[in-house]
Amino acid sequence: HASESTLETCEISDIPTSPLGSKHLSKSASELSSPREMPEVRPRSAASPGVSHLSVYQKTHSFFSQLKSRWARSKSKERRHKSPGRQDSIGTDYAADLSSDHSSPSTQSPRHRLHTYTDSPLSRVCGGETSQSSASGSPKPRAPTPGAVTGLDLLPLTSTDEASRRRETALRQHSFFQLRVHLRKGQGLVAMDKNGTSDPYVKFKCGGKLIYKSKTVYRDLNPVWDESFTTPIEDPFVPIQIKVFDYDWGLQDDFMGAATLDLSTLDLGKTTDLTLPLQDPSNASAELGEIVFTVTLYPKSQEDKEQYFQKNARISDVNKRLKSQIWSSVVTIVLVEGKNLLACDPETRTSDPYVKFRLGNEKYKSKVVWRSLNPKWLEQFDLHLYDDGDQQLEVTVWDRDRTRDDFIGRCLIDLSSFEREKTHNFSEELEDGAGSLSFLLTISGTTASETISDLTLYEENPREREAVLARYAWQRTFHNIKDIGHLTVKVFKASGLASADLGGKSDPFCVVELGNARLQTQTEYKTLTPTWQKIFTFNIKDINNVLEITVFDEDRDHKVEFLGKVAIPLLRVKSGEKRWYSLKDKKLRSRAKGSCPQILLEMTVVWNPIRACIRTLNPKEVKLMEPEVKFKRQVFMKNVMRFKSIIIHFYEIGKVFQGCFEWESTLQSLIGLLFWLVLCYYFEVWMIPAVGLLIFVKQYILKTIAAPVNVSWDEATDSDIEDDDEDDKDKEEKKSLKEKLQAIQEVTQTVQNTIGRLASLGEGVKK
Repeated sequence: HASESTLETCEISDIPTSPLGSKHLSKSASELSSPREMPEVRPRSAASPGVSHLSVYQKTHSFFSQLKSRWARSKSKERRHKSPGRQDSIGTDYAADLSSDHSSPSTQSPRHRLHTYTDSPLSRVCGGETSQSSASGSPKPRAPTPGAVTGLDLLPLTSTDEASRRRETALRQHSFFQLRVHLRKGQGLVAMDKNGTSDPYVKFKCGGKLIYKSKTVYRDLNPVWDESFTTPIEDPFVPIQIKVFDYDWGLQDDFMGAATLDLSTLDLGKTTDLTLPLQDPSNASAELGEIVFTVTLYPKSQEDKEQYFQKNARISDVNKRLKSQIWSSVVTIVLVEGKNLLACDPETRTSDPYVKFRLGNEKYKSKVVWRSLNPKWLEQFDLHLYDDGDQQLEVTVWDRDRTRDDFIGRCLIDLSSFEREKTHNFSEELEDGAGSLSFLLTISGTTASETISDLTLYEENPREREAVLARYAWQRTFHNIKDIGHLTVKVFKASGLASADLGGKSDPFCVVELGNARLQTQTEYKTLTPTWQKIFTFNIKDINNVLEITVFDEDRDHKVEFLGKVAIPLLRVKSGEKRWYSLKDKKLRSRAKGSCPQILLEMTVVWNPIRACIRTLNPKEVKLMEPEVKFKRQVFMKNVMRFKSIIIHFYEIGKVFQGCFEWESTLQSLIGLLFWLVLCYYFEVWMIPAVGLLIFVKQYILKTIAAPVNVSWDEATDSDIEDDDEDDKDKEEKKSLKEKLQAIQEVTQTVQNTIGRLASLGEGVKK
């Protein structure tokens, strides 16, 4: 032990005074205290000078460090338990990166190992002395043992791990992120349709939840979406699943491929352009094309996360409101006609067009007009707007085919650009010159209190009243002949309505119609005495029109149930009178169901008599929103019996004439002959209108003496028919079966209506 102490003192005195060197030499001295280290050190300390002794120390230190590493790997658990201090020094975790300057190279992390060999003063001095000793004939540093892993050999692998660890650490420093995606286009997608094209759209999912769905690009294998969206990310280590589908109407959409976006590979705040190939898990070798998009992952603070959760709570409230079907506005659209549509059937050079409407999650489909390029539909559809919903109404035109329907054209209608509480008559051109469609569109039923139709905030302006009166003064008769007048309707409330729900309540709303103009109030839920407080204005086009006010009950599936109706001719309106009107049934013959249902209204009519007279001489405006009479067995049998009675009546008249010609009754034949001779002798042209005047006199006498017996065809038809023509009610039925049922229904409906018209014509001639 005395010699070892002397050796330590000799080594410390020979080394230059450096703090770092002192530390390393102290470590060496303690390690060289082992008996097996003594033979190596003793002769060199005596034979070498101070500087040469430092080089020998470095080599000795490296040699014994390798020995300690091998010894640590070969020891058993019991041996390591007996020497815990040594075990702790050897088993240091590299990933923790907590090794000190006193650690040996085997126990240092790669970062400290690199620092020790290149940056420390001891390494620089040793490097220089090693080269000097080699030049002077001293032995060179020993080469590492083959197969041994040194610090420099681990640097490339450790750098990759270090970059991954660094990115992971950066991601874990933030609790919230925002991902912005710009979906640009697709390239070389697979064809899923028989015509060699596809109708692709893209879905983005995170954790099994849909976060975005793109629009559908029709008939394109290289679609350009050019859509952007932003979504919050709470866990960046959950990948984004991207799936591409081919859109099919009425069928299950076809899968076109999928890709995965690993957010942990993105640099924070840096925009990255990505091109991901699409793959099919069931066929990994298939080439399905690729999608091109740009992504940026932004880190957000804790405040941003709290704001998001608050907004998310509001969104959940909106979703609950959507489930309860509480809408903010109703979009009433009437599909009038189409013009110059594309011919998709090469044999007939025509098409069998029908139209699809899509607003948010609501979808409607019109009937098919066979073999026409200028079809007329005259169908009405009611769609619903929500505060946070989509404002784009997508309209597509298709050609019905036996195998697969052909796409004709599409157009987008921006509902945010239309004025509320007003009926708009407009046409929209289809894309790529495929023709045009004509619509009547009204956005009404608004629930927002700031709308102009809200009576609670409405204050009548005397100046506006004077301006309206001046516009229809007789002095300005010929300024605008078509503008007959102005109607203001105030809908206050209703009472005594019938209960349409199981709970004994209803969800009533009111529809106000004048000609082709149609406005609607909001829905008041769970009440039999709704209060709407709405004011509506109409431009009068014909003073002979009838104002129709109908109350309906709204169901969850947007179906309606009739509650009551009142019809008021404009000529009978008393301006400024606020009164209750009794609600009647659909035929306006008796009171509606309920406890004396009634509605409180106030109307004001301002019109120009001269303009009204001129308009009366012209044909009446065709009502486009007239509900189509559906086929019903009772109505069909009733029309058949009416037509049968008319035929029997004319058959009896024919038998009378035949008896006169055959002289079955001598007296009857003589009277007929005398009447014919007198008519031929005294007939004049003016007698024809005189016969018509006699018919008028006859009807007047019958009306004053007895009750009217004339039953018009409109009253005979059963208007109490529910709209049970749901084309998409059973989507699992085959299209061929639907087409057959639709064809049968159209034929029977045509026969029913034709018989009804003939019966009405015969009844008019009979009387």
